[in-house]
Amino acid sequence: MLTTHVQGSAAAPRYAVLFPGQGVQRPGMGEPWRTTPSWELVESVSRVSGFDVAELLLTADQETLSRTDHAQISVFTASLLAWSELRASEPDTRVVALAGHSLGEYAALVAAGVLSVTDGAWLVGERGRAMAEAARRRPGAMAAVMGGDLERVTALVEAARRDGADLWVANHNSPRQTVIAGSRTAVLATADRAADAGLRYSVLPVGAACHSPYMEPAGEALSRALDLTEFRAGAIPVVANVDAAVHYGGSGWRERCARQLVAPVRWVDTLRALHEELDATAFLDIGPGTTLSSLAKRTLPGVPSRGFGAPVPQRA
Repeated sequence: MLTTHVQGSAAAPRYAVLFPGQGVQRPGMGEPWRTTPSWELVESVSRVSGFDVAELLLTADQETLSRTDHAQISVFTASLLAWSELRASEPDTRVVALAGHSLGEYAALVAAGVLSVTDGAWLVGERGRAMAEAARRRPGAMAAVMGGDLERVTALVEAARRDGADLWVANHNSPRQTVIAGSRTAVLATADRAADAGLRYSVLPVGAACHSPYMEPAGEALSRALDLTEFRAGAIPVVANVDAAVHYGGSGWRERCARQLVAPVRWVDTLRALHEELDATAFLDIGPGTTLSSLAKRTLPGVPSRGFGAPVPQRA
């Protein structure tokens, strides 16, 4: 049962579990899970999503995994494998809140009990295909700008837009990291201007302008899928990307998931809500990589953060 909410002692950390988004995928990331009981999730996800998830998790190369639809279903499944293992191996871990970065929000909704595993897998499959098609029709780019606050990066974006560029703020990931998205020309030009202003940047290895109006063509297909999906009451609160507010289950998630496709990810505000409104005293970055743990440490350096991404080896 993926949604068991175990209460620990009063002195135990109150964890907010964080689920990563697209970009953390890597070849062979499913290998540690292959002999665990949790691996049965892979068959379920494959059946309803239409992807050979076992192949993606075990043998696919980086080029194959970089495809938007492949990346999303792979990271979603790997995150649920880690969540299942956490609940089995650390049953006393006190989880009081959840959040997911972009795609990771769907894994968070499954963990919260708002979505079933099969509904979550189907939605992620439909979302990935729709976003891949939108990017094929209108390619874009993204870059992380580091060293400046949100206001400084926003000013660069607004200046580019006044000059007619297709450019938007896509993610506010930490107090000193903001991701921009739009046309490749606009992203590269603005990144260069950021560097001239003393900031650093990294162009992300994607061909899409996620969380921007470039994803609007994917909205119709995703909305149809959302309308066919049951959103249940849930057992654990989830802080949403689009408004950084605390939500429980229910049909309101249809609108939030649809809006998330084109709206910025308010990750800094999300982390603060988890800590300040839901009294989370530690963060647990679950799934592939430790990106979210690093962002949490930069945003709230006084709050402990750790990763949980691989099963504990079984003793012979």
